[in-house]
Amino acid sequence: MPALTNRGQLGALPRPTRLADESYLDFLESFRDVLLTRMFPAMAAAGHARMIAAGLPLDDDAVPLPAIQAEFARAPIVPTWQRFMRSQQEMMWRRTRASFAITGAAHLADLAAATSAGPGRLIEDPGFVVPDYARREIHLQPGGYTDDPLGGIVYHYGTKVFYQGGNDQDELHAELASLTTLPGDGRVAAVLDLGCSVGQGTLKLKARFPDAEIWGLDVGAPMVRYAHARAVQEQVPVNFIQALAEDMPFDDDHFDIVFAYILFHELPIAIIPKVLAEVHRVLRPGGTFVIFEFPSASQHLPPALRFMIDYDSRNNCEPYSPDFVHADFRSMLAAAGFAVSDGPASRNSFLQSIVATRP
Repeated sequence: MPALTNRGQLGALPRPTRLADESYLDFLESFRDVLLTRMFPAMAAAGHARMIAAGLPLDDDAVPLPAIQAEFARAPIVPTWQRFMRSQQEMMWRRTRASFAITGAAHLADLAAATSAGPGRLIEDPGFVVPDYARREIHLQPGGYTDDPLGGIVYHYGTKVFYQGGNDQDELHAELASLTTLPGDGRVAAVLDLGCSVGQGTLKLKARFPDAEIWGLDVGAPMVRYAHARAVQEQVPVNFIQALAEDMPFDDDHFDIVFAYILFHELPIAIIPKVLAEVHRVLRPGGTFVIFEFPSASQHLPPALRFMIDYDSRNNCEPYSPDFVHADFRSMLAAAGFAVSDGPASRNSFLQSIVATRP
């Protein structure tokens, strides 16, 4: 039997090692799409109907979550949806990692060869210690973002399924880069992508601001190594660094824009003020902090979303999101010294968009 080799790319996306894996994952992508676009609305309607029958209002944020959960559990579609969501996520990660592990040694050799290549830089500290809070298997990804050497490529293809095919060529990140709010004076010389994962947003920010110095920062070495290798392959001059968002190795007032996409709900609530203080420090006066994030307490959430977010935290390893969702994030930004305003809406209407400006 001939040895299996790298099957190349689907544009920006790596192909799984076997066609059978690609087909299997295509099925899971379609399955996830059905669960989220068709079954979730039906589940929400059934749960809300049970609440109405029990005399519980749908527009009162004071209704306790356990009361919502009790009524939702009475609708047969709800536990079915919960089981399907958990199973498809486990199946997706299991098959994605198994496929890329077949050629894992060659992939790791490619990452190692790219480490010192340009045009951008990759900065890693051999003594860097990943804090325990970051070593969770977020979204059930085996090894999480920090502990699996193949985590970068597994995350990249796994999120193809996660986004139901809507980000295969980084379309979502291109949209968010295009929506990034400039400082009032229009000067953009340096941009930071905070919590950059595999660099999809980082590369799109470079496309938006070709003359700017662009950095991507993440806690996970597998993430920044893979992000750097992608940038080397595409010959995009961006820089990546493994570091903590709450302890950044950048000078004061260095960046004109700091960009953060779905970062804060992945952090313990006690860490968030430290991150905001650091962003305030590295962002120059007049600079913009552009945030696309989970909803939080400053927004009204219907019962179905409260139910879903709690389910997601417990059954999709989102351990910190409930605290974030129940916090007033905009007040935290204001307390950190930012002027806070609404940002432009993206096609993902679930996310809030915030522009926080350093006075």
